Amino acid sequence: MALIGVACSQSSSERAPPRTTASAATSPSRSATLTPSATPPPALTLADIFPPRDLSTLKLGPSRVRTLIATGDVIPARYTDVIIRRRSDDFLYPVAATKEISASGDLTVINLEAPLVEGCPYHDSGLIFCGRPGFVSALQAAGVDVATLENNHIANYGQDGVDETVRHLEAAGLRWADRDSAAIIDIRGTEFGFLAFDGVEQPLDRDGMVAQIKALRRKVDLLIVAVHWGAEYVSIPQAVPPVANDDPVEIGHLAIDAGADLIIGNHPHWVQAVELYKGKLIAYAHGNFIFDQMWSYETRVGVIGRYTFYDDVLVGVEFIPTLIENYAQPVPLEGAARQAVLDGMKAASEELAAPRPPTVP
Repeated sequence: MALIGVACSQSSSERAPPRTTASAATSPSRSATLTPSATPPPALTLADIFPPRDLSTLKLGPSRVRTLIATGDVIPARYTDVIIRRRSDDFLYPVAATKEISASGDLTVINLEAPLVEGCPYHDSGLIFCGRPGFVSALQAAGVDVATLENNHIANYGQDGVDETVRHLEAAGLRWADRDSAAIIDIRGTEFGFLAFDGVEQPLDRDGMVAQIKALRRKVDLLIVAVHWGAEYVSIPQAVPPVANDDPVEIGHLAIDAGADLIIGNHPHWVQAVELYKGKLIAYAHGNFIFDQMWSYETRVGVIGRYTFYDDVLVGVEFIPTLIENYAQPVPLEGAARQAVLDGMKAASEELAAPRPPTVP
């Protein structure tokens, strides 16, 4: 097998126009109905993430706890699809080692970065991606509830490919979200809302993002925003003109100011820093989860994020490092290798949090 060392970006990426089809998950306007805790949990700090806070010390009422799982990029294309084919269309192979983790929360969300289309051709190279509809069985086995569809590859097969992907997801009982359509899911009386936005190889519509977040804010208790952004192969989020002109830090802050409760970033193909901003968390990149980038250790690494909410407050964050094996299957890391990933995240997060020198005019 030849090593594949090309990036996810492509200069010829086609971006479909806004869709008007509503997601399967809709909800009427909703006012906040959660009962605030008499003794609010102490605010999260980086020290409560690296290492993760022991939630048993907070004496939380179990009925008020909700857990969200999020992964790195999921791209069932190119050599990942080749491996699935070589294993007699074993679509469950990519999730075999992690499905118990990804399915362990109340909700699981992934960024799906390839359309799922019938007749997806064999392709072991190139930057036009597709996966096959059978991959929805892997998403189901992994406990996925929501697939976000904003990135620079979902429209590689045009609007028809996007629409077909939506049909396959909905037929499998999976929700989806993009910049126009929110997914809203009730978890034991708590409404989770999801939106997604893309700032790679196209300008990110800041005004549109803010408007959509503010509109959804009125309907949900917890608002999760996924963003595809920033430079690839770096641990600190940054813009990379002309491919991704927007600074992820600026966009993340803007989304939280508009009403987002948690920001889930992807695209850099490396695990990146996290940031606490106004008490809300921005996870700038979870790295790769399912993809074929075996050409470096860093691109094989990802983290599964476990985000624990008490009512509408984020009280716990845990990252579970994984390593891609055989171009297709993430496997949980253990021991020193696991700790090294977490230490790298902590160092990057502390660097991002450090005061920046003033810009010289």
